[in-house]
Amino acid sequence: MNRVRNFKLILWMIIGLGAAVATARFMFGLGAVTNLSDRVPWGLWIGFDVMSGVALASGGFVLTATVYIFKLDRFHSIVRPAILTALLGYIAVAVGLLFDLGLPWNIWHMMIYWNLHSPLFEVGWCVMLYLTVLLLEFFPVPAEKYGFLSKIRGFLTKLRLPLVIAGIALSTLHQSSLGSLFLIMPYNVHPLWYSPIMPVTFFISAIGLGLMMVTFESLFTGWLYRREQEVDLLERLGAAARWVFLLYLAIRLGDLAVRDQLGHLSGGEWQVKMFWFELVIVAIIPTVLLFIRAVRRSAAGLMTVAITGVTGIVLNRINVGGLVHINRGETLYLPAWTEIVITLAVIAGAALVFLFMAERFKVWEIQPVDPDADPIKMPEFHPVDSSWLGKPEIVARTKYSLGFIIAAAVGFALLSGEPLESRGVDPVPAQQARGGDTLWIDGNLDGYGVEFLHVRHWYRSGSGESCVECHHMNLPLDRNSGCYHCHSDMYLPADAFRHDWHSSPTGGKLACHECHQKGVVRAVESAKKCDECHNDLIPSEASIEVEQYMAVSYADAMHHLCIDCHTKEAVPRENPDLPRCTTCHKGQRDIIDATVLDSDRRNLTGKRTLLPPIHQE
Repeated sequence: MNRVRNFKLILWMIIGLGAAVATARFMFGLGAVTNLSDRVPWGLWIGFDVMSGVALASGGFVLTATVYIFKLDRFHSIVRPAILTALLGYIAVAVGLLFDLGLPWNIWHMMIYWNLHSPLFEVGWCVMLYLTVLLLEFFPVPAEKYGFLSKIRGFLTKLRLPLVIAGIALSTLHQSSLGSLFLIMPYNVHPLWYSPIMPVTFFISAIGLGLMMVTFESLFTGWLYRREQEVDLLERLGAAARWVFLLYLAIRLGDLAVRDQLGHLSGGEWQVKMFWFELVIVAIIPTVLLFIRAVRRSAAGLMTVAITGVTGIVLNRINVGGLVHINRGETLYLPAWTEIVITLAVIAGAALVFLFMAERFKVWEIQPVDPDADPIKMPEFHPVDSSWLGKPEIVARTKYSLGFIIAAAVGFALLSGEPLESRGVDPVPAQQARGGDTLWIDGNLDGYGVEFLHVRHWYRSGSGESCVECHHMNLPLDRNSGCYHCHSDMYLPADAFRHDWHSSPTGGKLACHECHQKGVVRAVESAKKCDECHNDLIPSEASIEVEQYMAVSYADAMHHLCIDCHTKEAVPRENPDLPRCTTCHKGQRDIIDATVLDSDRRNLTGKRTLLPPIHQE
């Protein structure tokens, strides 16, 4: 069966490409492989891998409830693949979360440091517990093949009903709690999506998605292995799913009417168009198609409905997770190709494990409704595909391994070689401190600044020439230059030398040989020192020695200078709290209107708006 072998080869190549990107991610951090930033901290890995991944795995609790709680034994033959799909889905969510976390090795902290007021705390614990439940529910399947596991299998089989009940309870909790995460964002999530009943809509949509994922998995694997399609069973699932989608549609529109938000539907924002697009493919198209009997009775029709429903609900999760947030338009975020590759690699890994389990163990089973009838035996797999890597194994290993290695090599070649220190941080030009005797140091003009008693510090440092203790470098023909000239970005290193300007015809007009010796490799180490031309560049009394001309960020420069000085002063003044952040960053913070400053009176008389207390470091 070439179809299966080719599909496995594609999956191995995707994993190889993802392995290269994963290496860069864990060696160099998030900035090396994502377009995430401080303004857009959540992206594809949260919106799809986590939020959608949890929902995509909801078929497990839906089918177990159908068979073991509601006693609809006709669906027994598709319970095992549904549980396996859910198990692998939750494992994929955990793996995807490891890529998204800045410090993935601290993922265990949630188990020790409890935050009972956080929806994420509840989601995390429910996911861990439900993953354990799924593992115990599925364990009897591979245990059938090994006699020494028969006692464990028998024990877990007796616990099936309690495990099913626990799984349903845990799924209900965290499927709805994903919606609870966004209840604290009433001014961030667009009104067409924000609702106090988001936990309810998330849970209902998860049920519909679970039914669609079971349908998709059954139809796709049936096509892949040329199994007989279980259209009769899937038709019944579709008949139930249409009412779920219809209920979801009614609740979404009814909620907008109750909250008096229907007026947004006629707006011209791009979010409105996205809302209608989402609603059409998540509910309207599947509902209409599932009410057509001919569609429900054909494999092609059911596959169309499954793909449409799954896509629509996944889009809803991505939308709520950040895509349509009100302030998202301020900073454009498009996933980097590396983010997409990681996501595809996680999915490919789960798919390979599914195929491995299906080929080795009795995942697919057909049980007749009549308990007295003989069990129907599944057709044997084609000999070529009866093992993990296919037969002959040597050829298969070579083919899959070669595909993995080639794809990994391509991935490493495509990775960017640009410096990584600036990835993921948006450039923010630093601004001059405002005021006279009392300065307001607010380099990025966001209102969270610090009042600096300039004259008092100058006097305490000894007056006279003490300025050089802080102003340790001068621009040409200047004295006591401001910090923002060299430390020109709030959070990124900046080039204080400006090599391009010095060598530009419109700048310094310097030829290369005027700074670099002939016959020597042109580098910083072999270049002429700057103070040979600029005698007043670094004052002789400066307290900070300049070793390079890549200036640290404005925030780092200010913190380093102030904290170091406060640490030294804390001892003679017997004030151990002097170096603490709250000494300068007070509990209340003022916003200063830079356009209303009375510079003649040399103090701050601008308009002040009180903000809530900032987080104390």
